[in-house]
This record gives sequence, structure tokens and C-alpha cells, in this order.
Amino acid sequence: MTTFDASTATHLLQTVFAPWVQDLDLSIESIGGDGAILRMKFSDRLCRDNGVVCGQALMSLADTAMVFAISSAAGEYLPMTTVDQTIHFLKPAMRSDLLAQARVVRLGRTMAFGSVTIETASDAKPVALAQTAYAIMRDSK
Repeated sequence: MTTFDASTATHLLQTVFAPWVQDLDLSIESIGGDGAILRMKFSDRLCRDNGVVCGQALMSLADTAMVFAISSAAGEYLPMTTVDQTIHFLKPAMRSDLLAQARVVRLGRTMAFGSVTIETASDAKPVALAQTAYAIMRDSK
């Protein structure tokens, strides 16, 4: 098993994800074991007309953070695709960086399941909770 560390994760963030995901200005806060924490810097471009960070940005943050948690648990990046993501928005996220703490619940050969908690950087009360499932796209050699 290889080591999937913060440097490897940062490189992955800059090279594998679509340009619009890169435009979210995400950064790796921590990574290890079966989890990862990503930061999404606040930007008015992520907000609806009332200053609330839009749900689409929160869902993208959760989805991206889970890719890093799965990669950390596997010890390497494995191509994967989202099968399911259910998110519950608990309170508005306004004018603050957001932290997504992603944790692998189960990593199998062909599927991975996880949980993501999103909080503002200034308040530990969750703004959203997501449950996720991914298909692992292993080589069929």
C-alpha cells in the first residue's frame, strides 16, 4: 500500500478534478487513516442572493472531501464515481470558510460508503450532514 499524504492529496486536487471544482478554492486541512478535512474558502460567488452559501457548493464540497477520505483509507487514489449522496442542510452557512470532515464508514473492493459533516470555520455546529456511496473503478485486469 502506498502513502496518501497531504502533498499527494494537494497534487490530486490540482490535477484530477474538473476546472469548476478547482474554482471552489478547496484546500486540504488534514488527511489520514480513514478520513480527510477539506476547507472551502468563503466567496460571494458561492452565495445565493441572500448571502447564504448555496446547496450546490455544499454538495460539491462533501463529494470532493469524500474522494480524499476514500483515497486515504485505500492508501492511494482509486478512480471512483459517486453512486449516491444524500445531504441534510441543517442551518444556513453565511460569510465563513467551511470545513468538510469526511470519514469512510466502509471500504470494500467495489464500493465505498462514507459520512461527511460540514461546519463553518467559526462554529462547530454542523450546517450539513451527507451520507455517500461510491463505486470503485478498479482495473479489470
